[in-house]
Amino acid sequence: MPYADYKTFEKVLTRHADQPGSHTLDFYLGHGGYEGARKAVTQHTPDQIIDIVKASNLRGRGGAGFPCGLKWSFVPKGSAKPKYLVVNADESEPGTFKDRVLIERDPHAIIEGMLIAAYANGARISYIYIRGEFVKGYCRLVEAVKEAYQKGFLGQKIFGADFSLEVTVHRGAGAYICGEETGLLSSLEGQRGLPKIKPPFPAVEGLFRCPTVVNNVETIANLQHIILRGADWYRSIGPEKGPGPKLLCVSGHVNRPGTYEVPLGINLLDLIDDLAGGIWKGRKVKAVIPGGSSAKVLAAHELNLSMDFDTLAAAGTMLGSGGVIVMDETTDMVSALYNLMRFYHHESCGQCTPCREGTGWLEKIVGRIYHGRGRMEDLDLLLNICDQMVGKTICVLADAAAFPCESIVKKFRPEFEEMIRKGKGHERRVFPVAGGPLIQIGALSRHNQERREEQHPMKESALKRAPAPVGGLHD
Repeated sequence: MPYADYKTFEKVLTRHADQPGSHTLDFYLGHGGYEGARKAVTQHTPDQIIDIVKASNLRGRGGAGFPCGLKWSFVPKGSAKPKYLVVNADESEPGTFKDRVLIERDPHAIIEGMLIAAYANGARISYIYIRGEFVKGYCRLVEAVKEAYQKGFLGQKIFGADFSLEVTVHRGAGAYICGEETGLLSSLEGQRGLPKIKPPFPAVEGLFRCPTVVNNVETIANLQHIILRGADWYRSIGPEKGPGPKLLCVSGHVNRPGTYEVPLGINLLDLIDDLAGGIWKGRKVKAVIPGGSSAKVLAAHELNLSMDFDTLAAAGTMLGSGGVIVMDETTDMVSALYNLMRFYHHESCGQCTPCREGTGWLEKIVGRIYHGRGRMEDLDLLLNICDQMVGKTICVLADAAAFPCESIVKKFRPEFEEMIRKGKGHERRVFPVAGGPLIQIGALSRHNQERREEQHPMKESALKRAPAPVGGLHD
């Protein structure tokens, strides 16, 4: 089927997100809330729900893009062990803030999706693992869970059926690695957040060594719409092999950064130039990371692409978490890469040698170039280290560091060579940035400083927030 037109697209996940009180149960019930879960529990068997989700071609929105219904089908039917549902709300990928919008503005949509997923998979206990820094989101989720219990949407005999679900909201401690599902489960069990070798996969042996389904917040929020409107409707939105609405986070050097709900398959240039208002200050685009900081970077001439799983994979990058990081023509790509490598070195759990040592080497070598002590042979050394990291560790954190490093060095090599030639004589303007050296790459420090100077040149204590643009969500 043809891709849906983003200009006429009817919002699904964020249609009420800008309205006052959207996070409350009264508001949610007033707009048809919990009817999808009611229909699932009272009119369908668990196997029928799995078949509907399979037929919809819903793919996971957490980064990997694995088919949701297929993942559910791996849960053993005859197991005597209890089954668990875990919602991954540990949104830790730099450049990504879509789940936070749903958590803070529509938490009952997450709870309703959990009811459907738990019913389909035979789970009676569920956890929401939320990033510790999301204080507002945590409070909103806790309040929503309390409201759902009070109205009988959680607990025993839900919708009058022989179905129960208990939900616990669990705060993480802010580790990037706990966004990986097995690292998350280790943390939830009270251990260090170390990823585990697969197989066994969590669907067979997960939390407390029991069958466990782990789904991302955005994935879960799609379920009630699929149940209410059908798999055929869902497949009509975007490409057949990966359809549906998608929340994309646009940050960096654009006029209107924010979270945008679009149909999968929107052209990346339309997203940047139309919805996000184009490149700021009248400048030109230089590079874009399309799927969070762990995705391979796209150069300016590569941006005429559809934002869907398969097209981006064919282009050598990935949709990932949907974090679109835009960099303009003045961006120092050595600085950008150094910023990223510091982050991934800091966040490596240290369990696997290629990651523990490799992320450190990448940071040190890029840092050497950045500080004017680089050597030409460092560039090939960086690429060689990346090759020794990809696909050689328990989880993909090593890949997440190697992918942007490899792509930035290859596509912007002349910039690195110029900095190496200039050496210690290379002048740079460095700004102190609050939060220490591990700054997420929404925009580089120099440009963050420029934006701050423009917004409050008199160094006012309070920032005046701009109104949200049509189609985008701002804080």
